[in-house]
Amino acid sequence: MNRFDQGFELSEGIVLGEGQMVLFSGPCAIESYDVCAEVAEKMKLICEKLDIRYIFKASFDKANRTSVNSQRGVGLEEGLNVLDRIKREFDLSIVTDIHEPNQADPVSDVAQALQIPAYLCRQTDLLVAAGKTGKTVKIKRGQFMAPEDMQYAVNKVKSTGNNKVCLTERGVSFGYHNLVVDMRALPVMRQFSPVIFDVTHSVQQPGGAGGSSGGQKQFAPYLARAAGAAGVDGFFIETHPEPEEAWSDGPNMIPLHQMESFLTMTKEAFELGQNATNEI
Repeated sequence: MNRFDQGFELSEGIVLGEGQMVLFSGPCAIESYDVCAEVAEKMKLICEKLDIRYIFKASFDKANRTSVNSQRGVGLEEGLNVLDRIKREFDLSIVTDIHEPNQADPVSDVAQALQIPAYLCRQTDLLVAAGKTGKTVKIKRGQFMAPEDMQYAVNKVKSTGNNKVCLTERGVSFGYHNLVVDMRALPVMRQFSPVIFDVTHSVQQPGGAGGSSGGQKQFAPYLARAAGAAGVDGFFIETHPEPEEAWSDGPNMIPLHQMESFLTMTKEAFELGQNATNEI
């Protein structure tokens, strides 16, 4: 099975697809500057220690919450102010979600990567608007999408002349309130772009907590090791100082105080995967 032609530079010193372990990590939602700063400071130190390339992640709007009463976030203007401050004060690259085409340009002024949520991975106007910014476009595979069909999402971005695109695996629907990860999807999608494995959303239980999503984070270590050994290019892991207090995705997040040991384990699997052959 062939692999995409070459990697690309997301930002200075961070290359996707050429053997560096890249990590997208942070709280699910921007709750406050203080929470983001605590996570950014700790995660930067951990990743420097482990020689992992780190991109800070947090969302200014969680537009796909289960209930209309769920906390969505601080909004575009305040959220970008927080992300810009994190970028400057901690010298970090930024990734955040966009949900509408008109968000692409203002977000690209702050972020080095624009994330397309799984539910929106077929939205042509959104993908094209993201591609036109020239920034890295990180597309999550929809829970309803076959891995081979993600090449068309990649091509929508590349139609703008922007080849800086990567795919993210986060599991597919397996009955109600449950996801399963098909590890075959990883080498399939690596034919089209670098592939990131979303550890924490892969153990999410969408809508499974009575008006909000549940999670089974006890399975996160197993999936992270399996994906690393399969040969992905990086990981997406949400974390929080107190997951039980998080605005969203608390049941599937890795607590901040556990991230160093979790990433040490994950990097061992990643290095194993880099030595694996792409063909059998």
